Amino acid sequence: MLGRDRQEVHRASTPLELFFDLIFVVAIAFNAAGLHHGIVENHVGSAVLSYCMQFAVIWWAWMGFTWFASAFDTDDVPYRILVFVQMAGALVIAAGIPAAFESFDFRAVTVGYLIMRVGLVSLWLRAGRANPDLRSATSRYAKGLAFCQLLWIGLLFAPKPWVLPLFFCFMVLEIAVPIWAEMRVKTPWHPEHINERFSLFTIIVLGESILATVNSIKNSVVADGLNFTGVSVICAALVIVFSLWWLYFDKPEAEVDLHNMLTGFFWAYGHYFIFASAAAVGVGLSVAVEHVSGSANISRGMAQWAMALPVAAFLLSVWLVHLGRMKQSPARWLFPVTAALVLASTTLPNAPLTVIATALVVAGLLAALLYRHYDASALGHPH
Repeated sequence: MLGRDRQEVHRASTPLELFFDLIFVVAIAFNAAGLHHGIVENHVGSAVLSYCMQFAVIWWAWMGFTWFASAFDTDDVPYRILVFVQMAGALVIAAGIPAAFESFDFRAVTVGYLIMRVGLVSLWLRAGRANPDLRSATSRYAKGLAFCQLLWIGLLFAPKPWVLPLFFCFMVLEIAVPIWAEMRVKTPWHPEHINERFSLFTIIVLGESILATVNSIKNSVVADGLNFTGVSVICAALVIVFSLWWLYFDKPEAEVDLHNMLTGFFWAYGHYFIFASAAAVGVGLSVAVEHVSGSANISRGMAQWAMALPVAAFLLSVWLVHLGRMKQSPARWLFPVTAALVLASTTLPNAPLTVIATALVVAGLLAALLYRHYDASALGHPH
């Protein structure tokens, strides 16, 4: 299992990596469903906390394999078997998410995480045997992941008041493992390949938002008959999701130098907020649609904030991760200003107006960026 060439051209995602991603669709859907249920039942605080915690587990489990596969991708029988072990663990995590939402019961999630770690630690040990010059890094990865897994198992026996603070402490240790492992020797992960993998996962979470919105439309609006308000909200919801997709991928000025380790880690870790907010956008749009149809017994303000807050969080996350390096560009402040306007739309007198206003504001940001790109191209200036 030799390391890949960091300068390899046309390094594309493999069918096995794409198959691996599909497993996480289930986990993301269950997590979004838990958030949706919590908001509708007016348990917003605990639902948001559980959602963020479970999404951190999902994101980090996905990150572990993705980063390894970018550096070492020997597609042989042992490799495929160990990847399938991790996929099985991801399904166990997904199955345990409802219990974690309902009663903070992390037993199934921990078991799934343990299964995934057995597969990933085995791959790191195998990579170390095949690459003596990288053994310092691969050994640190294996030791760090195994140590953190022991902590997660110990968390199952911790007193209930300690669970929440210990969870965040252990997550900090988890995300510190790659930084510690790569300090002396850098593994040969491929920057362009990593960029593609994260882009594909962004499409997955936005796809979950579309699915959640469509399901709410089918169950709450179409079933009771369409009207002008319902059609307007449906169109606005589609405009929001499509605009967010476009804004994420329209980043000619924000090509990050992932060859730089610190920049690469900031970029990768910052994607947690992009992924989590993108999946939550679908939940917010579903809540807004159900509020309009009368099938969700929640307040107007709750419906408005459930939709606006994830959209604003997505815009700010994309700005910080992709566009924060535009030191002199006038477009530097368009994203945070738009996020502020989205949040301000919650003061409108009803939820449909908030959804429509958000769609107009986000589409306006996209139009402004496209005009700026076109104007700069016409003048012969770089974007």
